[in-house]
Amino acid sequence: MEDKRIGIIGIIVENLESVGAVNNVIHSFNNLVIGRMGVPYRERNISVISLIVEGTSDEVSAFTGKLGRIPHISVKSALAKK
Repeated sequence: MEDKRIGIIGIIVENLESVGAVNNVIHSFNNLVIGRMGVPYRERNISVISLIVEGTSDEVSAFTGKLGRIPHISVKSALAKK
């Protein structure tokens, strides 16, 4: 069994019509989410979302993979080494 690690996921929503799909994916992985912060950047018509997560590498990869398949979304993640 793989160890759970703490990490961050950064999401940039470049088209606000994709926000609903992003929220649906986040909800489906809510068991991994420790915290969430969303900041609308109205001047550029984008939103930036940061998530603190805890899960295995495979779980976080599945989460970011689903997010990355949503149109107009950029997503990156980083996990602690321990």
